[in-house]
Amino acid sequence: MAVKLTKNEQKKQKDQLKQYQRYLPTLLLKKQQLQMVMRQIEAELADYKAQQEALVSGVQDWIAVFGENRTFDRNRRLDKLVKTDKVIRKEGNIAGVTIPIFENLTFKDIKYRVEDYPLWVDKAVVLLKESARITAMMRTLEMQLELLGKELRTTSQRVNLFEKVKIPETKENIRRIGIYIGDQQTAAVVRGKIAKKKLAEKGGSDD
Repeated sequence: MAVKLTKNEQKKQKDQLKQYQRYLPTLLLKKQQLQMVMRQIEAELADYKAQQEALVSGVQDWIAVFGENRTFDRNRRLDKLVKTDKVIRKEGNIAGVTIPIFENLTFKDIKYRVEDYPLWVDKAVVLLKESARITAMMRTLEMQLELLGKELRTTSQRVNLFEKVKIPETKENIRRIGIYIGDQQTAAVVRGKIAKKKLAEKGGSDD
């Protein structure tokens, strides 16, 4: 972009450079904070995935018993006994980004007659609810990562813009203006000396 080669423009460019250099550390700090938090969330997500796998692994010994579920009447199967109601989330803020924070998962109140089911059904209902809760927590963490990732990409783009474009461009503009003004000043001095010499020569020729 063309700039005016004037002292006013030089001052304007210097002011812009100060702004960029003052704002860049804030952007870098935000970028680092987002990266750190995202790593923490990814670790937490991996932990919940491990819990989910352990939950499934814990019932392997009596999976065959769960097979009884297929023998139940369609309206009495496990998926009819455990139904989620709503996920309760609150809002949090990380580095200026509004994110959802998991609070609770509620289930529809479904009554069933204990005597109509084998003993393992009570245990299965508890495990299914726990599995659903972990899934809801994992989904919330994934939502956090998605939002923070979007902000990280935007922040990284701004950092690159400042570091690789705006600051070098402004420094180059200041350099060019400085050279031009210096050349103009040098030329003015030379013209002044020439004019002074001519005046002196003219004065000498009058004698």
